[in-house]
Amino acid sequence: MLLTALLVSATSVLPSLAAEIKWTNLSSKNGDLPVPGESTQQTGNLIADFDKDGEKDFVLSFRVKAPALVWYRRTPSGWARYVIEPQFLTVEAGGAAFDIDGDGDLDIVFGGDWQSDEVWWWENPYPNFNPNISWKRRLIKRGGKTQHHDQVFGDFKNTGKPQLVFWNQGAKTLFIADVPANPRSVETWPFAPVYSGAAGERGDPSGGFKYAEGTAAADIDGDGVVDLLAGNYWFKYGDNAKFKPVRVGAIGGRICAAALIESSKHPQIVIAPGDGSGPLRWYECTGDPLKEGDWIGHDLLDRDMIHGHTLAVGDVDGDGHLDIFAAEMAKWTEKRPDSDNPKAEAWIFFGDGKGRFRKTVLATGHGFHEGKLADLDGDGDLDILNKPYTWDAPRVDVWLNNGTAARKQAATGNRFGRQPGLEF
Repeated sequence: MLLTALLVSATSVLPSLAAEIKWTNLSSKNGDLPVPGESTQQTGNLIADFDKDGEKDFVLSFRVKAPALVWYRRTPSGWARYVIEPQFLTVEAGGAAFDIDGDGDLDIVFGGDWQSDEVWWWENPYPNFNPNISWKRRLIKRGGKTQHHDQVFGDFKNTGKPQLVFWNQGAKTLFIADVPANPRSVETWPFAPVYSGAAGERGDPSGGFKYAEGTAAADIDGDGVVDLLAGNYWFKYGDNAKFKPVRVGAIGGRICAAALIESSKHPQIVIAPGDGSGPLRWYECTGDPLKEGDWIGHDLLDRDMIHGHTLAVGDVDGDGHLDIFAAEMAKWTEKRPDSDNPKAEAWIFFGDGKGRFRKTVLATGHGFHEGKLADLDGDGDLDILNKPYTWDAPRVDVWLNNGTAARKQAATGNRFGRQPGLEF
């Protein structure tokens, strides 16, 4: 395994940066962070400020062995590990944060995997945190088909109150649920289908796609209402109370939207292949966002991305322009002793705000899964968080952007309507 201490420049269409970022890699393997647990399958990775101290924390989910959820709380000297869910649950990848019970703090949602027909939420006990006391778990869904890979909150129906959207892969359906008025006392939440069918998982039959995945929220058509993105579609909510799917990409997977071209009327959409292989591509709208033919794709790589289960957008270098962070998995076959993809790469594509990107390699041979961009040390720049799925697990890694310096403002850069505090 080779982990680079600095970003290594590759062939570029942009001028070189004034100064390269120096990354400090901290790992539980070296004792820099507490070891997540005993599970060799690490699924979800959720970032939010759960203790309301102004700094981002993160929650990791697991299956195979308990505990099911752990919370890494930022401290002056690093991170303290708290157990949120001590029981054994087969938690799937994804997760979302939102103030479900309306008490002013962020609660947590995760769904069960192929072995479970349930979706759960955990009530944040703020301000009474105890590393040895679990959070209260309640049901959102029980019954029906299994597997719930990815969730997102947003006011997609423009009601003034956000809804929860979640995939149910066993049903091949995307569902939407209104948050109940009394979420602590209801047995389950009512939900309805948004979309059923394929959503890009068959875009490359040789790539090993298993199911549709990916959720995000952004105002795509500029009407002031946050829109839903999932798979290889964005969804327009209409007057008939139905969601119209608009196909954007050839494949589906991890998906996000942001102002990669700052002069554009509409955000650009980036799609990575997720649990399969295919192109890593960003799409721009050249006309009407409701017309599939007006979405034009641009490749970021000259090869297919292999199990690209990490995708995020943010201003990593602080130059005021958005960058793209994407990475491959090294290992996804649980019973295999070695890596499926020993040359897996993680990249940062530095943007100039005009749709041009400079590709750099962050790490080679490191297994990324649900990697995220966030200010993890409170100094105002964007750091990187990763927990591999089954590669070298149990493990969690943090890359600090130029160490921990004097605070400045971190820019995630979505001016197209993703509502702060709804989805992280």
